[in-house]
Amino acid sequence: MPYDAILVVSFGGPEKEADVIPFLENVLRGKDVPRERMLSVAEHYYHFNGTSPINEQNRSLIAALKKELARYEIALPVYWGNRNWHPLLADTLEQMKKDGVKRALAFMTSAFSSYSSCRQYRENIIAAREAVGDGVPVVDKLRVFFNHPGFIDAIVDQTTSAFQQLPAEERSRALLLFTAHSIPLSMAQNSKYQAQLEEASRLVVERIAGVRDGRQDFQLVYQSRSGPPTQPWLEPDILETLRKYHGAGGKDAVVIVPIGFVSDHMEVLYDLDTEARDLCAELALRMVRVPCAGTHPRFVSMIRELIVERMATEGGASVDRPALGIMGASHDVCAADCCPAPARRPPVAAKT
Repeated sequence: MPYDAILVVSFGGPEKEADVIPFLENVLRGKDVPRERMLSVAEHYYHFNGTSPINEQNRSLIAALKKELARYEIALPVYWGNRNWHPLLADTLEQMKKDGVKRALAFMTSAFSSYSSCRQYRENIIAAREAVGDGVPVVDKLRVFFNHPGFIDAIVDQTTSAFQQLPAEERSRALLLFTAHSIPLSMAQNSKYQAQLEEASRLVVERIAGVRDGRQDFQLVYQSRSGPPTQPWLEPDILETLRKYHGAGGKDAVVIVPIGFVSDHMEVLYDLDTEARDLCAELALRMVRVPCAGTHPRFVSMIRELIVERMATEGGASVDRPALGIMGASHDVCAADCCPAPARRPPVAAKT
């Protein structure tokens, strides 16, 4: 086989209170984010005893993926490395080197294309490989999967179940919001992030029309912005959207689909399950939050399908590359100018 290992690459998160500040300093290193904002985000983690669920969710995903590969007799070990916290990518690549791995396929826990959700991970792998040095495995990235049938199937299943939690008379009236991490406009304008989110949301909505009495309207909103107020980011914000909906006479229910996230990690638990839920309670809105793809069987089988697809392609075979909708399957190898980093603005001089 052209590959001899799988590498799951994720964001990482703290697992105790002492980890929180060092973790956030890793996340924000080199970024124009005030320390006050960092300390504010730290409180989100302290609200959950300093533990982000993302690492445990990655362990569960890896366990499910190992079972899936074994079931199809795909004999590839699965490793795991994070961008911002242990197990860090460089440490994982060092272990892979010791284990004799020569070439690995990387699955990144991000379905969409932007600098921070795709290219930066590739840069992290390059930096980790340079840190390990001679003998480090070659690492190739699997394509983004925002419109892969497996990803859409998982979200459709979860969203259908969410609507069924509402009383029948509320299902057709409920506001349907798809949400994703906001990013700077300068980053969004140099990537397909927003277009991919809109397409994935549309693909889900088409499939769930039956539980909404044929309705196919929805709104894409954003959450978790972290930049300075003077920097424009993708909008509308989910909390502002909920307030406007209520102010315009909306008074029944809202179904929130965190389509921009793969797992129910801190930004989902705090920004949606805490802040948005508290606001909905204040506004007397019934809120149902759809789970992320997580370890949904169809999502796990999608990862296996992507692995098999790429191995066959590298082996010279002509293979089907499943993709729903109008945008087609994403590329396997990113171009040099794909999803560039936003230009850094010069620092603002302090007023005297």
